Amino acid sequence: MTEPMRQYSATVEHRPIERVFIANRGEIALRIIRACHDLGLEAVAVYTKPDANADFVRLADDAWALDGAGPAETYLSIEKMIDAAQRAGADAIHPGYGYLAESPDFAQAVLDAGLVWVGPPPQAIDRLGDKSGARAVAEAAGAPITKGSDGAVDDIDDALAIAEKIGYPIAVKAVYGGGGRGFRTAASAAELPDALAGASREALSAFGRGECLLEQQIVNPRHIETQCMVDGNGRVLVASTRDCTLQRRNQKIIEEAPAPFLTDEQIATVTQASKDILSEVGYVGAATCEFLLGEGGTLTFMEVNARIQVEHTVTEEVTGVDLLAWQLRIAAGESLPEEFPAPRGHSIQFRINAEDARLNFFPATGRIGRYIEPAGPGVRVDSGVHHGIEVGVDFDPMLAKLIVTGEDRAHALARARRALGEYTLDGVKTLLPLHRRLVNEPAFAEDFSVSTHWLQQTYMPTFDDPEDPMAQQTQDGSDVIDIVVEVEGHRLTVKVPAELARPAQAGARPRKGRLRRRGSSRTDNASALTAPMQGTIVSVDVEPGAVVETGDTLAVIEAMKMEQPLKASRPATVSKIAVEAGSAVKAGTVLIEFED
Repeated sequence: MTEPMRQYSATVEHRPIERVFIANRGEIALRIIRACHDLGLEAVAVYTKPDANADFVRLADDAWALDGAGPAETYLSIEKMIDAAQRAGADAIHPGYGYLAESPDFAQAVLDAGLVWVGPPPQAIDRLGDKSGARAVAEAAGAPITKGSDGAVDDIDDALAIAEKIGYPIAVKAVYGGGGRGFRTAASAAELPDALAGASREALSAFGRGECLLEQQIVNPRHIETQCMVDGNGRVLVASTRDCTLQRRNQKIIEEAPAPFLTDEQIATVTQASKDILSEVGYVGAATCEFLLGEGGTLTFMEVNARIQVEHTVTEEVTGVDLLAWQLRIAAGESLPEEFPAPRGHSIQFRINAEDARLNFFPATGRIGRYIEPAGPGVRVDSGVHHGIEVGVDFDPMLAKLIVTGEDRAHALARARRALGEYTLDGVKTLLPLHRRLVNEPAFAEDFSVSTHWLQQTYMPTFDDPEDPMAQQTQDGSDVIDIVVEVEGHRLTVKVPAELARPAQAGARPRKGRLRRRGSSRTDNASALTAPMQGTIVSVDVEPGAVVETGDTLAVIEAMKMEQPLKASRPATVSKIAVEAGSAVKAGTVLIEFED
């Protein structure tokens, strides 16, 4: 029996607001709080136990705790969000980005509860959030699109038949995915089953829906987007273009505005297409229209994000427009000006994620030790963390965003080198070492010959060189201390293990053996594969007796809403499987054992 189509509101009521409930966490929750305070509004935070001491909780005017663990039981629960907002006495809800921000069901529930929804009408979210529907909207609006399935594929047989007509390589996209989650590629029919299963599984975990569509993959593209704002009268303003080409696992790590090295014609194309698409669906609020720029200069519409974006910051810096404040002002019934200021200068954002770039960007955990943010001209930090914060596995790994602005791109890069050098974050592995290298990489900093796959496929193999001093592992910040010494009048700061610096207890035996750099021992001959961190086993891809080669996938673990394949570091024979799909494991848990 076919499920009846949901009915969503095509418009939203805009009225004065005084108290805003923030259905999100971390740095975006803090950013919304600051926008509320700038407008004289009260901000209400909602938090889980791990975030009890977070800055967004401390700086909100009011805060309410959520029961449950992980996104599904907390920030993805529409019932809990509405209930908390009503108990807090809020008259509006701002969803931030991620979680329920692009859920038409949530938007409709907010309106049904008599609250102001700080976002587009549910019907517009529904038409654009469904990627197959967004393709139809773009086609109706005359925007450039690529070949693809008419909607979600039914199963792998359907997918294989459609892919054969479209032609490989194929991009598999979760219909309700976003932020790079629920996206895979397949270069052949042999790769498509795993790609479809992985995209569906990841989207189901992050967004609660696993349907996928297929599109012809654009080879070696750049990722171009427009930051748009639409008021209740239908006026659409495009504040600036952005480039978000540097990505890992189809998720952005560096973004900049305006997008460099575009022709006037290309800018005009994405600007007009964005206006036409948003007008087609009766959009209201902040939106980002995303496009791929192929090697031959051809632009192709990709999707619309019906919310504020992580990278909104760089547009704010080059235009002087407070986009978060405008979201709230539009929700309160205000009209946009005739035009936004034209972009001036150049701004670059670096995502400070808790990830180990040397281990295929695997999520990292730990307690933040020293934390010192950079400052000075042209430097902005949007952060959700501070000293002592525990970084766990339940939520997104992004800890902060460093935004650096200059008179032009070269000036912004120069300031970025200075700011990244000043940034100190100990105790948790982050992308800071990678960013420090990238701002000096000619392919990115000079000729801009990068593509969306360049970082992982071309650059990371060189970054992963064990002889590279930037790749050497060091003691976690939680168990090292700085000692200042002077050598012939030269002041030096030396990091030493805290254990060595503690006074010896009376009667204690002297330490024996040599000091060994953390992480320097070889693990190629390990007799077992262990979990690198706490998470959930998605799949086990080998059986006892299987002979594996270096690089073969042994299992897949999910943590921080991302899947990570665990690969063999040497040829071996599997002797025992210690876990099964669905198992929750802690760091160090033995997953697979090998024969001696």
